[in-house]
Amino acid sequence: MRSLALVAVLLVPALARADEKSLEARIAPLAKAHKGTVAVAVKNLKTGEEFYLCSDEVMPTASLIKLPIMVEAYWQAAEGKLKLDATLSLRKEDKVQGSGVLTNHFSDGATFPLKDAVRLMIVFSDNTATNMVLDQIGLPATNARMTKLGLAETRINAKVFRADTRIDSGKVVSATACKEMLGHLRACDDREKMTRFLPAGTRVAHKTGSVNTSKTDAGIIYTKGGPVAVCVLTDRNEDQRWTADNAAQVLIGKIAREVFDHFGGKEQK
Repeated sequence: MRSLALVAVLLVPALARADEKSLEARIAPLAKAHKGTVAVAVKNLKTGEEFYLCSDEVMPTASLIKLPIMVEAYWQAAEGKLKLDATLSLRKEDKVQGSGVLTNHFSDGATFPLKDAVRLMIVFSDNTATNMVLDQIGLPATNARMTKLGLAETRINAKVFRADTRIDSGKVVSATACKEMLGHLRACDDREKMTRFLPAGTRVAHKTGSVNTSKTDAGIIYTKGGPVAVCVLTDRNEDQRWTADNAAQVLIGKIAREVFDHFGGKEQK
């Protein structure tokens, strides 16, 4: 689905030398060798250089859908529909299984601001926090916002466990909101996908997703050649192990490293 440009659009010259491999030459063989379905979108936000693979394929996002939910929360805050410092209270019935820390480590009745629930949703991919955020913004709101942004195929249809790139350029909601959202994304604690083969100290703002058959990751890698939006979605993976060396996770890491190398390595400060 062109919604691959999904996260590349939401998350919105050093061209490769002639003797360097193209992005297609670097990435396509990795995807072809993988035992599963792979879709990729890459765009250098400075130069405009881009590469797409199977970009019209309908793919599951897994927890990557939490990124658009965050965007909607900040947008509603800017519109005065909710307050990010509003206090939420964790109820027993809010708790669901899966990734995160609230269900197993927080007591019933614990209170914290909505902004912290958003941060838990992005940094730890917390499913309970996600549902609490959805309760505040309304389930249909994210889909409606994505449609307005031209991303009609990017959709969330139920709560978790219940049935041109604008963020980087400060053009989603407001410059202040974008700075905060990028902060959440840079704190993502998943080191088994996009960041696994990148040199220490490489700046990356991203969100990952994992279910049995699908592994996903999307965000921005800050390279010497400029910030690069990268989205890798995999599905129907033969390797469904929940281990660090899961083949899809390794693939995502390899693709990210190829992108990093293609654009000249680590950014210059």
